[in-house]
Amino acid sequence: MRRLLLLAAVLTTATAAQADPTPAPAQLHFDVKRAKLDNGLRVVMLVDHTSPTVAVDVVYDVGARNEERGRTGFAHLFEHMMFQGSKSVPRGEHFKLVTSHGGQLNGTTSADRTNYFEMLPSSELALGLWLEGDRMKSLDVSQKNFENQRSVVKEEYRMRVENAAYVPASIRLEELVFQGFWPYEHPSIGTMRDLDGAQLDWVRAFHDAYYAPNNAVVSISGDFEESEALALVKHYFGDAHAQPNVPRYEPPVMPEQSTPRSAVVEDAHAKLPAVFSGWAIPPTHEADHYALVLAAMLLGDGESSRLHRTLVRERSVAVEAGAETAGNRGPDMFEIDVKLASGARVEQVQKLVDAQVADVARIGPSDDDMRKLKNRMRARFLLGLQSNFARAQKLAEMELYRGDAGVLNVELDKYLAVSREDIKRVVARYLTPARRSTVEVKPGEKSDRADKR
Repeated sequence: MRRLLLLAAVLTTATAAQADPTPAPAQLHFDVKRAKLDNGLRVVMLVDHTSPTVAVDVVYDVGARNEERGRTGFAHLFEHMMFQGSKSVPRGEHFKLVTSHGGQLNGTTSADRTNYFEMLPSSELALGLWLEGDRMKSLDVSQKNFENQRSVVKEEYRMRVENAAYVPASIRLEELVFQGFWPYEHPSIGTMRDLDGAQLDWVRAFHDAYYAPNNAVVSISGDFEESEALALVKHYFGDAHAQPNVPRYEPPVMPEQSTPRSAVVEDAHAKLPAVFSGWAIPPTHEADHYALVLAAMLLGDGESSRLHRTLVRERSVAVEAGAETAGNRGPDMFEIDVKLASGARVEQVQKLVDAQVADVARIGPSDDDMRKLKNRMRARFLLGLQSNFARAQKLAEMELYRGDAGVLNVELDKYLAVSREDIKRVVARYLTPARRSTVEVKPGEKSDRADKR
């Protein structure tokens, strides 16, 4: 009921906004509690008794951005290694214990962080925390597990990269946009060459450096009591040893792009030609980024967006057209993807895309556009926080990226404060032809990424 009331309040604000393109702040009030253990582990808690479930999300401040040249894919490898057993949990038992108690679990890796999570009945909070605490303290990084999971990751690479339509082109676009910026210039999944060359000592050193309590956040959201949850966290994580020498992340300077970059990828799995365009943009926490997110929605979010209307409905030169921001911790990428219709020419499509971008930079969105954008953003933001897991994950990332999970309460307001002039300005500033990278996808027999194996 509380969640329904929250949405009702938001929808009331949205209705009032019909006469005002810049509505009042949403004023979220998530009662976020924060704590820190003596070993440096940060704890974030959000109680919600409306559903008898609880989510536990453990996020480590390590991702592909922390990897060295020649040793890529280690963060993703540990997403798999973390399920291979620890001191009290034999290999394969983590999954069995969670699922047999009515829960779900998984892990994900990005350039910016690695997370592991469980969704459980609220009565099983102790189980989730015990499992996460045990593998934080005593993961089995053995030669057997390493070789086994290296093979698994290589097979995943074949399935998700080499044999997946348009994925090699997406990776190539990131390489072009972030050329000279190593943290985001390489894919989180790594490369076959680096996976083949990995040595157990390297992998152990990577684990010892980053998978420590003082480099992690434990986030709990759902039906629980704060005092009991904090006591359980202290019990299961309190004796984990801190890593006094966690490598400091020092990103290189992002080179400024002054001329267009382009590449062609022949993709045997692609059914249609495509054009992917990307621009480097500011990090997610900077003011201009909020305006660029709304610009992406205006250009490419859904069938009412400008690119879909022009390219798909009116000109019939594309079957799909969209725009989005990648969501990197920083710097980020603004991307426009278009899959061409049969018979359409790349040059024709690119001119139409350029015209739409230029139109936003010159004229900007209308008042009606602004009302729609902000109502859609409001709905997207709040619906994205409906599940306990979504809240746990978002709070953990806010704590990790911003230093305070409580800033989630004002995050939506930053989107709602964007003006039409802001959108015009950021599109004109960042989405210029000189700063654009483009990848053309040609259906063919061979990917140009074969040489990167």
